[in-house]
Amino acid sequence: MGMFCYQCQETARGTGCEFGGVCGKSEELADLQDLLIYTVKGISEIIVKGGLPVKSLRETGHEVIKSLFMTITNANFNDEAILLQIRRMLRIRNELRTQAFGTAAAVSETAAATAVPETSAAAPEAQDSLSLHDAALFEVDSMKELVFKASYVGFCSAEDEDIRSLRSLITFGIKGLAAYTHHAANLGKESDELYGFFYEALAATLDNSLTAEDLTALTMKTGQFGVTAMALLDEGNTSKYGNPEITEVEIGVRKNPAILISGHDLTDLEQLLLQTQGSGVDVYTHSEMLPAHYYPAFKKYENFAGNYGNAWWKQDVEFESFHGPILFTTNCIVPPVSESVRARTFTTGASGYPGCSHIEADSNGKKDFSEMIALAKTLQAPDEIETGKIVGGFAHAQVFALADKVVDAVKSGAIKKFFVMAGCDGRMKEREYYTEFAARLPEDTVILTAGCAKYRYNKLDLGDIGGIPRVLDAGQCNDSYSLALIALKLKEVFELNDVNELPIVYNISWYEQKAVIVLLALLYLGVKNIHLGPTLPAFLSPNVAKLLVETFGIAGIGTVDEDLKLFLEQDHR
Repeated sequence: MGMFCYQCQETARGTGCEFGGVCGKSEELADLQDLLIYTVKGISEIIVKGGLPVKSLRETGHEVIKSLFMTITNANFNDEAILLQIRRMLRIRNELRTQAFGTAAAVSETAAATAVPETSAAAPEAQDSLSLHDAALFEVDSMKELVFKASYVGFCSAEDEDIRSLRSLITFGIKGLAAYTHHAANLGKESDELYGFFYEALAATLDNSLTAEDLTALTMKTGQFGVTAMALLDEGNTSKYGNPEITEVEIGVRKNPAILISGHDLTDLEQLLLQTQGSGVDVYTHSEMLPAHYYPAFKKYENFAGNYGNAWWKQDVEFESFHGPILFTTNCIVPPVSESVRARTFTTGASGYPGCSHIEADSNGKKDFSEMIALAKTLQAPDEIETGKIVGGFAHAQVFALADKVVDAVKSGAIKKFFVMAGCDGRMKEREYYTEFAARLPEDTVILTAGCAKYRYNKLDLGDIGGIPRVLDAGQCNDSYSLALIALKLKEVFELNDVNELPIVYNISWYEQKAVIVLLALLYLGVKNIHLGPTLPAFLSPNVAKLLVETFGIAGIGTVDEDLKLFLEQDHR
C-alpha cells in the first residue's frame, strides 16, 4: 500500500516515513488519515466556493477541527475511528455540496466535467464555482475503493517542490491550529472568523492557480490566526480556572490508588477531578498536563496529588510503575507494548488506540469516568520513581505581576539574557543537547519555557536570581503565547521599537504540528532569529527554507559549545 509522512521531527532518515511511522502508525492508518484530511479539504472548498455562511455551520466546524486533530502525530492510532470519521465527513461534505449547488446528482454531472484532479495543472475553468476539486467530489462505494483512494491522496501529489512544501507547512500549521481551537471550543470559546480561516486555508491548498508567493502570504496568515486561537484558548482557560500562579508541584507519590491523566485538555481533568472527589482515588498529571497544577481552580481538590513522570516518550516505562488507569485526553500516545498497560489505558476526544476503551461525551459534553474509577480501586498505588517538587506557573499575568522585579534585575545586570527554550521533547539522543545547554548557561541568565521541552531541564538545580527562578515555566505548548506576551511587555517597559532588540534568545525544540503553529505565530508577531532543533522540518524545500532564513533568520542548532558562544556574544541593541 505504501505511505509517505514527514509531519514530525522524528520522521525516518530526516526525509519521510514510507514503511510504517516512527511514531508507530501503520501504512494503512497513515493513508486513511491522509484521506480524512483530503475530505476535509473538499468540505472547505465547497463552503468557500458555495459561499455558505460559516456562522450557521458550527457543528461542521467542530467535526472539521476534530478531524484535523485526530491526524496530529501520536493522537489517534485507531483505524476504525479514522474510518468512522471519514464516513461522517463524507456525509457532511455531500450534504453541504447539495446545499451549495443543488442536488447531488446535478452537481456530480456538471462539476465532474470540470473537476480539477489532484495531480493536474491549473485549469482555466477552475475559477467557476462548479469547478470543484476531486476532494469535493470523489465517491467510494466499498471498503476496497476507500482504501485504494486513501493510498493516492497524500502530500506528494504537487509536482513543484516549493508548492508542495508550502502546502505542507500550511496544512501542518492548520492541524496545530485545530488542536488549540478544539480546546477553546470545549471551554465555550469560539470564533466564526477562525472557522472561516480554516475553510479558506484548506481550500487554498487545493488551488493549483496559487503561486509560491500566494502560499507564502497564506503561511503568514496562518501564523496570524495561530495568535488568535492561542489568545482564545488563554481566555478560556483563565476565565474558567483563574490565572496561573507560582506553584510547587509534588513529584512523589501517595499511598492511594490513582488515575494518571495525560494530554492537554483541562475540561477533561476538571470532570475527572469532580467524579473522583471522595472516592479514595487520587489523580496525577503526566507530561503536558503538569501545568494544570498552576491554575487556582484545581487546587481545591484534595485528591489532586501531583505530577508523575516526565515527557511523553518515557511513558512505556513510567506507565508500568504507575499501576493505575491512564487517560489520554489528546495526542502524545506511545503505542503500549505491555498488554497490562493497554488494558488500563483509556482515550477520549480526538485520541484513540485500538484495544483501549474510548470515552465519548454526551450531548452536553459530559463524560462518564466511572469505569476508570472502579478499575483504579482494584489496582495498587503508584510506585515512587522520584521525589521532590518542581516550580511553575509563570504565565503572562504572573510575570506581569513580577515585572518591576524582573526589570530591576535586568537594569542592575543581575539578569543578562533570557533564553526561550519552549517546544516539544522527543526520544532522539540528540535532544540531550537541551539538557546540557540549560545546565551550562551562565548564572545571570533565565530560561523561559512552555511545552514538554521543559522536562529536559526543569528538574535541574539551576537556582534563582534575587528570588526569580532561573527556569520560568509558562505552561503547555499553547502557553508559548504567554512567552510572546511577556516579550512584548518587556519591549514596552524598556521603550524599545522592536521586540528583537530585547536580550532574548530563541532556542526552540519541536516535534509535531502544534509546534509548527507556535512557530508561525511567533513569526507573525515579528520575532526573528529563532533557532529550531534538533533538526529543521523535512517538509521545508531548499527554497522555502532559504526564504525563512533570509526573511526571519530561522536557523538550526550546532553543538552546545558553538551555540553558547554564538548566543552569549549576540548584541541585541
